[in-house]
Amino acid sequence: MRGFLRANALSVAFAVIFLATLLAQAVVGHADFNDVQVAHNGDPISLWRYVGSSSFGTDVLENWQSEYLQFSLYIFGTVWLIQRGSPESKQPGEAGTGSDEEQQVGAHATSSSPRWARVGGWRTRLYSNSLLVVMGAIWLASWLGQSITGHVAYNADRFDHQQSALSWWGYVTSPDFWNRTLQNWQSEFLAVGSMAVLSIYLRQRGSPESKPVGSPHSATGVEG
Repeated sequence: MRGFLRANALSVAFAVIFLATLLAQAVVGHADFNDVQVAHNGDPISLWRYVGSSSFGTDVLENWQSEYLQFSLYIFGTVWLIQRGSPESKQPGEAGTGSDEEQQVGAHATSSSPRWARVGGWRTRLYSNSLLVVMGAIWLASWLGQSITGHVAYNADRFDHQQSALSWWGYVTSPDFWNRTLQNWQSEFLAVGSMAVLSIYLRQRGSPESKPVGSPHSATGVEG
């Protein structure tokens, strides 16, 4: 177990942090939800019921979808776009998907390469883009989930104000849905852009997300 934790410390640490913050969000969100209920002469609900509610689901999924959109776009963007001086970028002139030899696929695969990298055909093509495909699929699924839970929560609020319900399509074209969506998207794009630019000039010793401390600002695609 100790060896497993040492070899997987990064993923385990973030899994623990994720679960802890999700639980904390449920607790404080539940308290906030019940405060609003009482203020509007409604009945408080249990924590378990709140966790299964559309209100909690919307708050969670609208953040998940923006995070996976961020990574999907970054994965795709770094295939074709160059940022001189960034450790996250390929060298100028190296944009694109690379040759089979560089990617070690098909005839250029080794005995230790993943099977789908060796077999060729559609399986190798799919595996060659599997990271983007899966991340993009999670983004779309989370965004769809956000639209469904948000639709339910939005209509519940309309009922409280004696207003008629909106259809799902009416909700996903509404200002409420796009306000929730865009306020997350813009923050993700700002964070990614800031990382790309700041990593040109700033360093973090020991991090593979940073260049070596003594590397020149113009060094591109070099990790510490």
